[in-house]
Amino acid sequence: MSTEDFSLVMDGESLDSKQKEIHKCKNQHAALLKDQKILKDGIGNNKNFAKEFRQRAEERKVSIEEENKKCTKNIQKEKEKCSIIQEEQSRLQMEIIKMKEELQSLDLKNSSLKKQTEISTAVPERRVVFQGTTKEGAHAVSFDVNSRIVYPMEGGTALITFEEEDVAQKILNQKEHKVELGDCAITVQAKPIQFLVPEYVEMETQVCPRRILVSNLPKEEPEDRTIDKLDIYFSKKKNGGGEVEDTDMLHDSGTVVITFVDDNIAKRLSDKQDHEVDFGRKKYKVKVTPFLNGEISQMKICNSECMRTVLLTGIPDIMEKDNLQDNLEIHFQKTTNGGGEVEGIIYNPLGHTTLALFEEDSPKDSQAM
Repeated sequence: MSTEDFSLVMDGESLDSKQKEIHKCKNQHAALLKDQKILKDGIGNNKNFAKEFRQRAEERKVSIEEENKKCTKNIQKEKEKCSIIQEEQSRLQMEIIKMKEELQSLDLKNSSLKKQTEISTAVPERRVVFQGTTKEGAHAVSFDVNSRIVYPMEGGTALITFEEEDVAQKILNQKEHKVELGDCAITVQAKPIQFLVPEYVEMETQVCPRRILVSNLPKEEPEDRTIDKLDIYFSKKKNGGGEVEDTDMLHDSGTVVITFVDDNIAKRLSDKQDHEVDFGRKKYKVKVTPFLNGEISQMKICNSECMRTVLLTGIPDIMEKDNLQDNLEIHFQKTTNGGGEVEGIIYNPLGHTTLALFEEDSPKDSQAM
């Protein structure tokens, strides 16, 4: 082979390689264009994703803000509910405390009533007899109090009670009355008698721990001797007694109240009830009951007028008391003077003081002065 031929061969091989390189570059260029397109598509997709993400983020932000507002409102409502519940709880606690105090007060009252119930009787024994008279409403828990009013009379006045209310009203309507006294006459004024009396009384009682009430006392023994013997008997420890502070006789009921220095002695003696006291010549059985302290818890006052009694005023002191009283009775006894049957009269001269006693009027019992 010649040298020229070798050169041509070499040039042909170089062309092929160049073509291969060109083809390779074209492939690389095409691959780069493809990659470029993929990158552009990716960038576009990423931009779309970013836009969608920002939109979703904005929507989520708005949603979160709305949820936060709702949560804030709900929290405020729950706080208000909690505040109302706390106030209600405080109110209920106060009611519970109040109820406990009321229950404690009721327990104390119940204990006091139970103590009184356990007592066989709170009053001394009295002999009674049924006389055949009945009355409706015997089941009612109440008792009657008979009025006894002490009325201080002024000087130069008189009280006159008629048997009929109509007569007293006639005398009051006339107001002034001229009373003949032999050679002279006096003019007196007629006025009604009015009192403030209790209409309704409510009392609370409790057993006194230091006092006892002694009843069934011997009537044949003098009062001083009775008190001394009771003092001696109940001051001795062997009889269940103790040091006596005071002994007082209640004349209206014929009983004795004994006060001890120490507490609980009274309960021990009243539990036994019957005690035999030595009076020297004879032993007497007396009864011991608890002493009840009473306190008025409620009272209503009303104005009460004596319908059959008239107050006469302006009476001068011109003759003896009895003579003037007789002349007044004679005058007001006469129907011609507007009077009527006189049940009672009392005259108090000038410069004197007299206490008139008024008792409750009834169909059978009249007023007493």
